[in-house]
Amino acid sequence: MNDTELKDIIKEKYGALARQAASPATSGGCCAPRRDVASAIACGCCGPDPITSNLYSDEEREHLPTEAVSASLGCGNPTALAKLRPGDTVLDLGSGGGIDVLLSARRVGAAGKVYGLDMTDEMLALARENQQTAGATNVEFLKGDIEQIPLPDCSVDVIISNCVINLAADKDRVLAEAFRVLKPGGRFAVSDIVVRGKVPAGIRQSVEAWVGCVAGALEESESRARLARAGFEGIGVEPWRVYDIDTTPHPAAGCCGDGCGGSQADGSFASAFIRATRPVA
Repeated sequence: MNDTELKDIIKEKYGALARQAASPATSGGCCAPRRDVASAIACGCCGPDPITSNLYSDEEREHLPTEAVSASLGCGNPTALAKLRPGDTVLDLGSGGGIDVLLSARRVGAAGKVYGLDMTDEMLALARENQQTAGATNVEFLKGDIEQIPLPDCSVDVIISNCVINLAADKDRVLAEAFRVLKPGGRFAVSDIVVRGKVPAGIRQSVEAWVGCVAGALEESESRARLARAGFEGIGVEPWRVYDIDTTPHPAAGCCGDGCGGSQADGSFASAFIRATRPVA
């Protein structure tokens, strides 16, 4: 499978999720037969998901449209991680239904600006509807790839992302683009999955696991090395939730279990906070 084919599969899966989140009543509800992975994600067919659950506080969720919450597939809360300031310009790579964009918009205030970048038409449509519902006027959603960010050099203060960079086939290109659009002194603060041990070949080769941010995960040391090669400094990778893929799979990975080597992957993956800074000079 080449990069274009993988990207098409990701668009298909996340587009289906966006449709499910936007129209749960017409999709047959959570008791309907699961026809695709995205429906399983939205309805939780695999039971409570330890990767995507309990990431946001009750206070945060109560200010968000239900559709933004139900379309969220993150593995952390980058808006809290980034310590956003009033007046900041923020870019969310792979903004999905807009949950982190809308939370960021509240933190940066009227003097700030938040861009959400996504390649999936259905997710962009859902995010713009959620923006209207939330009444967020300091938000703009852009269509594009995170490997080629449609913003000028040195134009944002903070880049956030939530379990999306792992989906990119060319991660070095993503990090180079992130460095380019950050202002000197700008902050990179993302949540993503990292590898802490040997990954079974079945998981690495599984398209569904890739869509679920598992097969594309980097080792902690490799994450640091790639950020350094891109020019970043002050790099930190902080795992905070460690997973047994056999018993706690991400729904987007198809509840793979032993079928893709999950029993060999105990503790091999973790959600991590990844921080870095573009040097001032």
